[in-house]
Amino acid sequence: MTGTRIPPLLTDLNRHFWTGGAKGVLQFLRCADCGHYLHPPSPVCRRCRSAKLEIVAVSGRGHVLTFTVNHQPWRPGVAVPYVVALVELVEQRGLRLTTNLVGCAPEDIEISMPVQVEFEQAGEVFVPVFRPDNREGGHE
Repeated sequence: MTGTRIPPLLTDLNRHFWTGGAKGVLQFLRCADCGHYLHPPSPVCRRCRSAKLEIVAVSGRGHVLTFTVNHQPWRPGVAVPYVVALVELVEQRGLRLTTNLVGCAPEDIEISMPVQVEFEQAGEVFVPVFRPDNREGGHE
């Protein structure tokens, strides 16, 4: 899907997430008081209501919770089929991204499959997508 994405609007609250890929890192806001990761970003922690937030790079490793294979060509220039997945990151239960899976055939994707982030540039933003994590033992 490279080159076919509509870039999101950058704000002070989300810029770290959308531009971290320029450095090859996936970044989230995390509460400095309770350690809870916030996604989507929020000006206060949803767990403890603290406003002490920090930008933190995560491992970029996760696993597929669920996915669907899209066969409908919704936009010109977007090759089908492509996979839309819900990926949960290893850093925190519930820290999830709706994303695309790349680098594998749709028929090879499995629930719980370990994945690793990579980025697709769309203008000044870097969209996190995931590919199978083929390292020995995955991420478990």
